[in-house]
Amino acid sequence: MDTVNKFQTLIILLSVAIGIVIGQVSFFALNSEYFILPFLVIMLYSVFIQIPLSDIKNSLKNLKFTFTAISINFIWTPIFAWLLGYIFLRNSPEIWIGFLMLMVTPCTDWYLIFTGIAKGNVALGSSILPTNFILQILLLPLYLFVLGKSVVDIDVMSLLKGMIYVLILPLVLAHFSRNFILKSKGNEFLEQAVIPKLASLQSIFLNLAIVAMFASQGKLLIENYHVLLMLLLPVLIFFTVNFIAVQFIGRFLKFNYEDLVALNLTTLARNSPIALAIAVASFPGQPLIALALIIGPLIELPVLATISQVLLKIKSADISQSHI
Repeated sequence: MDTVNKFQTLIILLSVAIGIVIGQVSFFALNSEYFILPFLVIMLYSVFIQIPLSDIKNSLKNLKFTFTAISINFIWTPIFAWLLGYIFLRNSPEIWIGFLMLMVTPCTDWYLIFTGIAKGNVALGSSILPTNFILQILLLPLYLFVLGKSVVDIDVMSLLKGMIYVLILPLVLAHFSRNFILKSKGNEFLEQAVIPKLASLQSIFLNLAIVAMFASQGKLLIENYHVLLMLLLPVLIFFTVNFIAVQFIGRFLKFNYEDLVALNLTTLARNSPIALAIAVASFPGQPLIALALIIGPLIELPVLATISQVLLKIKSADISQSHI
């Protein structure tokens, strides 16, 4: 686990603090909002260029794993997230929408890190990454219309404009850039020279966006510090229930330990950067939605680190049991 990912939670907290501090200066408070969307677009471009969309066919090599993961991520999880939001957040509709957007977008990067820590099947987890990515882009607007429209008013044009700005444009640019690099320099150059630098760029611009966001909305966000407490219980319930459920499902379907770890992490880790970018572009007048998406990883990353250790203990217990 590299240094950036290891300390991602602390880095996000530091970005929040820096944003709040510089937001006390009127120049930054008035102008920082203009940098949020560009920073997020650059961040997403650096994410998208790392995703080999042509490898979607690889997930079809293990249909049992792929079908199970997709069913959990895109059928069960949206329903469960909406129910948790209804139970805990229905009196705060913007926080509910932010929570919903976070939970319906499966992770496309750091879940592989935790899969490796827990000695899981990283290659199998990687195989479903492009499929998860494409499905969340296609289905997120549908989830917002079907599940979110009952919570807040959704401007269709703003949502579509946001999807084009922060998803379609960087995705198209990343696709052509990736193909150009592959044809001109080859896959080895892409994997060894380009992607490591882009991974760092991804983290830098995500945190710059968080700084800009808190600088522009610092006063409002400070007044709503209780959002962290509001989200804590539903987020923890989400991870706990899904972890236990996937353990039962995986054992019922006779997954080995390594494949079950991959299933656990790809159905637990969430993709806050993509959801955050869409929220900023589609709901500019509702900053609490974005706030929920910033706070989410502050809870998620320690939980994923804990779960990876729990999985290792389960592996040790299973080995001990087999020797009895």
